[in-house]
Amino acid sequence: MRQTLPYNPRQRLTPAGSVLAPMTQDEIQLYKNYRGVGTQRLINKRKRVQSREPDDYQERPAKRHAGDVEMVVDHYNLRPEVGVKQRKESPIIGLKNFNNWVKSVLITQFGHPALAASSSKKCGKVLDMGCGKGGDLIKWGKARIREMLAVDIAHVSVEQARHRWATMRPRRFDASFAALDCYTEPLTKVFSPEQLAQPFDVVSMQFCMHYAFETSQKARCMLRNVSEWLRPGGIFLGTVPNADQLLARLDQLPADCEDLSFGNSVYKIRFEERTSRPLFGHRYYFYLRDAVDNVPEYIVEWDNFVKMAAEYGLHPVFKKEFHEVFEENREHEDFKQLMVRMNVCDATGASSMEDEEWEAVNIYIAFAFEKR
Repeated sequence: MRQTLPYNPRQRLTPAGSVLAPMTQDEIQLYKNYRGVGTQRLINKRKRVQSREPDDYQERPAKRHAGDVEMVVDHYNLRPEVGVKQRKESPIIGLKNFNNWVKSVLITQFGHPALAASSSKKCGKVLDMGCGKGGDLIKWGKARIREMLAVDIAHVSVEQARHRWATMRPRRFDASFAALDCYTEPLTKVFSPEQLAQPFDVVSMQFCMHYAFETSQKARCMLRNVSEWLRPGGIFLGTVPNADQLLARLDQLPADCEDLSFGNSVYKIRFEERTSRPLFGHRYYFYLRDAVDNVPEYIVEWDNFVKMAAEYGLHPVFKKEFHEVFEENREHEDFKQLMVRMNVCDATGASSMEDEEWEAVNIYIAFAFEKR
């Protein structure tokens, strides 16, 4: 019999313990749903297999978009979905937690009363326009809603949101998801008359409404989609960059400055020129570390927005900068405890954000409109 020699290399490049080390359970969960840029590009090219599921009514082949819209769609489609552990390791996790806290305050203060006043047997119906990857699903689950319809222009994000909802335990509400450019197309393109028969109690647009202000036509289509299916007394709530602050920062740049940008290591805003300030199509480029990579966005001039919204029966009941939301609710018993649970701060009140993150979150305002 041939003698078997033990494996014992004399010139190792790595320690023996590093060879074929099994992944831990945390690592398995981290990479389970991870999709890199290459995988996302392959997914985008695949043809969708027609489903026989009832919810497949809203499925449509993804269409190509032009110009700035294509840049936005590609950016969000190519951002990978990562596990909970990796999300918590984000270099701007404090900023993300704070933004989620502000949205929770907004939903609680204005969404909950509208849902409670719903004519449906349970606690109401929500439209999430610009749902992204489904980051607000848990918030709406805690609001004990009955049903949600959710749309986003990025079809990969829609699929990830649908998967997140399908894996929620417990799953507390019914939901339908669809890829739709709700700034150029009506909700009726992706949702059936039966799905739209019961009006919405709340419409939510978080960190996405500014894309509609590329043109007057897009802004009006957006407002039509918000208002047409929202019941009287229903609430339209959201978050949007503060135009007054952005333009004031632009005006503070030296007159001979060629680089019309400002920000810090966390965020950067760059304008193309400083003199022309149209109500629609006033473009700038936005960068947010670990989130947004120089995507074109548009100024939302507040008075113009309010005037347009009134034409669709929507009237403002709330507008606050993020730091004002914080100051007014930091000592509120429920919201103060929520800040700790959401890791916005610790039990002593120490913030999880650096100063540069705090500057970045305060370029936003929160708003709520009521349909009358």
